[in-house]
This record gives sequence, structure tokens and C-alpha cells, in this order.
Amino acid sequence: MQQKKQIHIIGSGFSGLAAAAVLAKKGYDVTIIEKNEQPGGRARLWKSEGFTFDMGPSWYWMPDVFENYFALFGKKVSDFYDLKRLDPGYRVYFGKDDFINIPANMQELEALFESFEAGSAIGLKKFMEQAAYKYKTAMGDYVFRPSHSITEFIDIRLMLESLRIHMLKPMSKHVRQYFTNPKLIQLLEFPVLFLGATAQKIPAMYSLMNHADLAMGTWFPIGGMYEIVKAMVNVATDNNVKFILNTEVKKINIENGVAKSLETDKEILLTDFVIAAGDYHFIEQNLIEKKYRNYDEKYWDKRIMSPSSLLYYIGLDKKIEGIEHHNLFFDEDLDQHAKEIYIEPQWPSKPLFYVSCVSKTDADAAPIGQENLFFLIPLAPGLEDTEELREKYYQLMMDRFEKITGQTIRGHEIIKRGYAMNDFTSDYHSYKGNAYGLANTLSQTAFFKPAMRAKKIKNLLFTGQLTVPGPGVPPAIISGQVVATEADKLLTS
Repeated sequence: MQQKKQIHIIGSGFSGLAAAAVLAKKGYDVTIIEKNEQPGGRARLWKSEGFTFDMGPSWYWMPDVFENYFALFGKKVSDFYDLKRLDPGYRVYFGKDDFINIPANMQELEALFESFEAGSAIGLKKFMEQAAYKYKTAMGDYVFRPSHSITEFIDIRLMLESLRIHMLKPMSKHVRQYFTNPKLIQLLEFPVLFLGATAQKIPAMYSLMNHADLAMGTWFPIGGMYEIVKAMVNVATDNNVKFILNTEVKKINIENGVAKSLETDKEILLTDFVIAAGDYHFIEQNLIEKKYRNYDEKYWDKRIMSPSSLLYYIGLDKKIEGIEHHNLFFDEDLDQHAKEIYIEPQWPSKPLFYVSCVSKTDADAAPIGQENLFFLIPLAPGLEDTEELREKYYQLMMDRFEKITGQTIRGHEIIKRGYAMNDFTSDYHSYKGNAYGLANTLSQTAFFKPAMRAKKIKNLLFTGQLTVPGPGVPPAIISGQVVATEADKLLTS
């Protein structure tokens, strides 16, 4: 009987988990090696004093991607966790007593737009029709291409589709074709803030995010985002994937262009195939001998990264009124904050910020009568990160949060844990301490992204947020599926 080919996956984030389960189902002997104490990559779980915090992703968009993934194994999302659609999806604050709730119902959303700008309901319908078309086109074809070269996209149909989905048109110009009200413009441009550039540089193709947001809705898995990780681990273990936790890969041993083994801090693992699902830059520049790398440090330094973040996990000894599950604070200038992230990198002068209060939806996230809060400021990657700066911006956020909402936070913190660039670097080897991967600018889309294929190593592929299709939970799951298909092709050729 022929022995199963052994595949080792470095990193247990969403892409690593997806790749592992798909390949194990195909009959390979798959092992995931994770440096941290639990699987999930950046989507880790932290519990303290009766509070449960998702440390990473907090937005559940594109529910179809999750359903499609679990369907590969004859499962449904509902087999693992309960999903609740949030209504309102989120709240946007523009100042004290000045906010809008984003309804789950499209007719209510059209009425909301019309209340801010006469005729905008018609504009919204047209805008959303195009966004839906872009979503269907991109998610049905583009994202599942490995993007090894431009030749994958050289056919007349794809060229025409690229024009139809506004691959070359900036998002800011596209939005302003339909709307003039600044609040509506900010609402439609906010999803691209985390894609890695200003709306002037992000392709209008990414209005597909508005379809994911406003049409498909904002959801929440009861129990928290880590329920997704638990579900994917369940699928993986059902298919005999093995996990090695609290173990870090220190070197990939390569002979004549073939990865032969992985040296960890505990043992040496012989391998037939390697999938790098951790930080692409770190693995390539630190675990692979120079002559076998795809890129050098100069290449990486020229990449445009998505933001990092200053996060605070807060457990309060009381309930907070007047906020929703998701809350965006747009009481300062979006363009100025974006400039200080992408154009003139610095700690922002007047940052926008985001607050999640999961205990509004999930009572088990906090003890009875208490509240679970998550604060986030997007930051330029690579900035200096000190406790003094973290505390300064904590106080800045609290000044504005308390003033705008009329609710007091300070003095009621049972738990107060900060997390920023230094933590992203130490916990995930994140390049420049980024939180969201590579920016989705036109020059870093599809085959312009760092290659999935290790060009000088026959049996190594990369997956995750620094390669195709890009950052975010759904794209990472898709990246894992794509890399699994490519690995299977190489192993069976």
C-alpha cells in the first residue's frame, strides 16, 4: 500500500485551516504547526474575569463564502453555530446626538439615503446593482484564480469584465457619481479604509464590499467569531488533520529546490510538501535560504500595507446604553485620518475609531450586568509603539466616546488590555506590525500580489492575506481552498 504524502502547513489561520481540511479530504496526511497556544491565527480567543474576547476579526460579512466552504464537506454553517443578522447592522456617529443606524432592510436603507439627499434612493439602487454585479463576478471567478501569471486573465471575456467592474476607476470618483452628501459618501467609502489605501487609490471594483455590507448584511455567530475557528478545526480533525500547537518552525530545509524537512523549536519534521500559511514575509525572509526566496527585502519594503491597529479589550463593571453591537465614530475627518495612515504615516491627529459591544448580542460574552467592549483605531503600519502612546490614544478615544455617547467608561474597567504593532509582530511575525495584510491597490491586485508559488522550490506554496486573493476572513478561506487545489495539482502531476 502506497504511503500517504505528508503535507505540513505553517500557521493555523483561516487559510491554513481551509487548506488543511481540503487536502486531508483528498487523502493526504496533513499536519498544521502553530506557534501559539490555540488554532485560529489572528482570530484567537481570550477569556478573563468572566469576559470572552475575540482578539481579531469582529465583522461577519459574505455569509455565502462560509456556507460554500462547509458545503465542500457536506456540512452547513448551522451544523456548527447559530448566525444572527444584526439590525441595525451598525451605527455611525458623526457627533453628539448625530448618528445614523444602518438598517438590514434595503427599503429602509433607501429611505434613509433619501432623507439625507433628495434623489439618492434611485442613485443607491443603481450603485447597489453595480456592486452586486461586481460581487458576483469577482467572487465567482476572479478570487479562485491562483494568479500565477497574467496569462490567466488574458481572454476577451475577462478583459471586458475588468472594465465592467471598474478595475481601473477609483472608488472615490465612482461614489461621487451617485452622491454628494458627505455623510453618505463616508458611509460608502468606509469599508475601503481597511483595504490599504485612500478611496482615491482603491479600484471601484471594491464597491463589491458595499454589496457585502449593505445588501448581504452584517451577521454575528453566537458565541463569537471564534466559533468559526472551532467549526473549521472540527472539519479538519474529522478529516484527520493533525495539530501541533505551541511550536514554532525555525527553518525550512531545502535540497536542490525541494523542501525536505521543517526544523521546529522541538523537533525536525520530514515532509513531502509545505504550505506557508503564516506571514509570507517572515517565512520567506527568515526560514528560507536566500537563494531560494521569491523576493528580497527591497521588494517587501516597497509593498503598500493595509493598516495596523491599536486595540483595547475592555471589560466593564456596568452596562452601557445608547450604542449598538458595531459602532463607527466618524466625528472627525476621514480623509485626514486616511492621509495619516497611507500618505504621511504617523500616529493620527484626530483618528476615527470603531467600538464593538458583543455583549449587546451575546449575553455570555460578559458577566450579568457587565459589558464587553472592543476599541480599535486604524494606524499606519511600522510606527513606533510604546505604552505611553497607547495610553495617550486610549484617553483620546475615551474623551470622545464619553462625550458623544454620554456614557462613562473610565473608572469602570475591570479589564483593560491594549494590543498594537509590537503585539502583532511578536504574536504573528506580522510584517511591520500590520493587522490586515497587503493593500488592495490596483498595482497589488491578482498577479501583482506576492506569488502563491515558491518559484525556486518545487514543493512549497504560500497562502493567506499577503497573497491572493487578499486580506479578510472570507478571502483567507478562499486562499486556503485555492492553494489546496494548486498543491494537489503539483503532487499528482
